[in-house]
Amino acid sequence: MKKTLIPALLASALLATLPSLSFAQAAPAAATAPQGQAGKVVLDASSRILATLQQRKAEFEKSPTALRGYIDSELNRTFDRDYAARLVLGTHARGASDADVKLFADAMADSLMQRYGAVLLSIQGKPTFRLKGEQPLPGNRGVKVATELLRSGSESTPVEYLMRNVNGQWKIFDVNIEGISYVQTFRTQFDAPLRQKGIKVVAAELRSGSLQAGPAANGK
Repeated sequence: MKKTLIPALLASALLATLPSLSFAQAAPAAATAPQGQAGKVVLDASSRILATLQQRKAEFEKSPTALRGYIDSELNRTFDRDYAARLVLGTHARGASDADVKLFADAMADSLMQRYGAVLLSIQGKPTFRLKGEQPLPGNRGVKVATELLRSGSESTPVEYLMRNVNGQWKIFDVNIEGISYVQTFRTQFDAPLRQKGIKVVAAELRSGSLQAGPAANGK
C-alpha cells in the first residue's frame, strides 16, 4: 500500500510546489517573503491539484496527453527544480553550465512524471493536507513546512516541504515524505551514473527511458 502511495505522494507533492526557476548558482536566498506564507502556498497548491485530479480524472484517464499538459503547467508554478537539480547533482554540478543543469532538471522531472503521473489518478477518496507548522532552516536557507496528508480510512502521512524565497515568492526545493528526502533519494540513485557518464548522457537516458527516476526503477 505505502509502496504505491509514496511515489504518488512524491509526484503530487512535487506538483504541489513546482515553479519556473532562475538558473543561477545555488546561493542562499534571503527570507523576505512574509512568514507563514510558505505554508499557505503549500496548502493552496495541494488542494488545487488534488481537486483538479479528481474533477478531471475521467478526462486524464482517457488522454495521457491532457494529463501531461496539466502536469507540465503545474511543474512551472511552484517547484524550484533547477535549484533542486543542483542539490541532486551535488559535486557533479561543479563546473556544470546552467544549460546542463536545466537539461538534467527537465529530464528528471520528465522521467518522474512519466513513471508516476498516472499513479496520481489512483488516489482514492478525498485526501487533504493539514498544516502542522513552519520553522526556519539553518543558515537562513528558507523554511520547512510540515504537513500531514489525511485520507479517510488510512493513517495520516507526514509530508515536509523545504522552501526558499525566490524574488519574494516561496518555492519548494525538496520534499520529505515519511522522512524520505526527494533530493537525497535521487542524489544516491544518480551518483554512479553521473560519475560514469556525465550529465548530458544521463539526461539523454532519462529522456529515452533507459534510466528512470524513482525507487521503483531499482525494484524497491
